Amino acid sequence: MRKFGSSALMQMALVAAVTAVAGEFKITPFSGEMFRIGLGSSAFLLSLLLMRQLPYIYTGLAAGLTVLVFRTGLDAFASSSDAFSLFASLKTHVPAALYYIVFAAFMKRLQVSLPERQPLHLVCLIALIDFISNEIELLARSILFDYAYLYKGQLIWVGTASAVRSVFVVGLYSSMLIHQMRVVHNEQKKRMEQMLNVGSGLYGEVFYLKKSMDAIERITAKGYQLYSRLNEAGDKDVSRSMLEITQQIHEVKKDSQRILSGLLKLFDRETATDMTVNEIVDFVIQSNASYSRMLKKDIRYERRIEADYATAHYIPLLTVLNNLVSNAVEAIQATGTVTIEVYEEEEDTVLVVSDTGEGIAEPNKEVIFEPGFTTKFNDEGCAATGIGLSHVRDIVRSLGGSLSLHASAPSEGTAFVVALSTRTLK
Repeated sequence: MRKFGSSALMQMALVAAVTAVAGEFKITPFSGEMFRIGLGSSAFLLSLLLMRQLPYIYTGLAAGLTVLVFRTGLDAFASSSDAFSLFASLKTHVPAALYYIVFAAFMKRLQVSLPERQPLHLVCLIALIDFISNEIELLARSILFDYAYLYKGQLIWVGTASAVRSVFVVGLYSSMLIHQMRVVHNEQKKRMEQMLNVGSGLYGEVFYLKKSMDAIERITAKGYQLYSRLNEAGDKDVSRSMLEITQQIHEVKKDSQRILSGLLKLFDRETATDMTVNEIVDFVIQSNASYSRMLKKDIRYERRIEADYATAHYIPLLTVLNNLVSNAVEAIQATGTVTIEVYEEEEDTVLVVSDTGEGIAEPNKEVIFEPGFTTKFNDEGCAATGIGLSHVRDIVRSLGGSLSLHASAPSEGTAFVVALSTRTLK
């Protein structure tokens, strides 16, 4: 005998109980209580659709037996002890139990392919299964009670009920699936946004690390050259110390290489998915809208996208645009507008980030791209730890592009212009 886990048994018991109770909400299209059309069938069908992991045949047996016992118990409760006949009650409700067993047996044939079925196709198949199961129930009743199998209008009633029930339940099932897919999609979208934020931040750190390694390489070469000169000059002690320093610097470089190798695995182009320029701008606006709300600023974002295509360089583009837009947000005091424009000019794609902030003071315009330059200090006088415009410019240059500041009068905002080769981005 097949063994089931406690979870499966509890689920089958729940389905059987719900089916039995829902079956009492019914209509009787033919004379007497012999045949009913109730919500039990709909509840049972919906349960099978939602719990595809259950063994359908055993679930049908459990539902059928529960319905038989439940309805017999209700007959006993509603009748006096003298009027109640256990045999007559069982005889009346056995065909209903047979309906659920037959229905589950037919549904077993569809169980594996349910997720791939189109809703309309599924409605037709389930309506047919329901119609056959109802007809078998009616046939069983006609045999047990020795009356004519076909009632007047029976086929129309049963066929209509089967069709309506199938449409209703499959429609409800499809709606629940769509809602579930939306929830999953929203969750995936949030995770993707988190991954892109992390990727954008890591890209800046990787860029710093590469620059540092280049600097370490140059320092190592100069250190070794100095060691050679000191050694040739006969200053053995100083030259030996210089060699030790050079070796230690080389060890730092090797450690940096290991860190860089680990970080670069996060940017594996074979597993990355391209993003369109439009999607990149969307993400930047959403991210900085949250940032502006955190700063309690009322900032409106405008976008003018005239060039849109997919690019594998979305991480550096996100890094550049995110930093330019976040700088714009910080430059606006309380209320203002940040605008992102993208258009093609000759062989370049031009990205413009402008704001209606305070603008840049004239003396700062000449040094704004210098390493370490910042105008942002907190209440304790500590400088901001952002990526900085010098590094934004370096990232743009690493893609073969240019970053420039458009001249603006004080208090008239700022506009930064990024020009990148369209061929490189594509």
